[in-house]
Amino acid sequence: MLHEWPLECLNDRLSVRELIRSRVYQEVQDFNQQQPEFFRGLVQPTDAEQTLNGFKLRKRKPVDWKTQFEKALSAFETNQIIILVDEKQANSLDEEIELRPGTHVSFLRLTLLVGG
Repeated sequence: MLHEWPLECLNDRLSVRELIRSRVYQEVQDFNQQQPEFFRGLVQPTDAEQTLNGFKLRKRKPVDWKTQFEKALSAFETNQIIILVDEKQANSLDEEIELRPGTHVSFLRLTLLVGG
């Protein structure tokens, strides 16, 4: 499933860490304001189960963006999340990227296959 939205960034150059922070902050703010049934974020919130439609919280409550940010950083560092900037893979949290009109950023969450 493909989810796209514009990411609001204040600078045209930022680190991968800042890019992740912007993404996570925005998706958590959107979820907390709208309180939909499923959280469709980069990483699974605490006390949530993964479903086909996203992550379903067992109890409807606001998600903490700082906790999600720390989980996302850890997932990037352990290659559970890959970030492509114009089809080039970002390699470190401190790597600087330039955002220009038309820059395409993809966040890919890798999942382990179960079974044989």
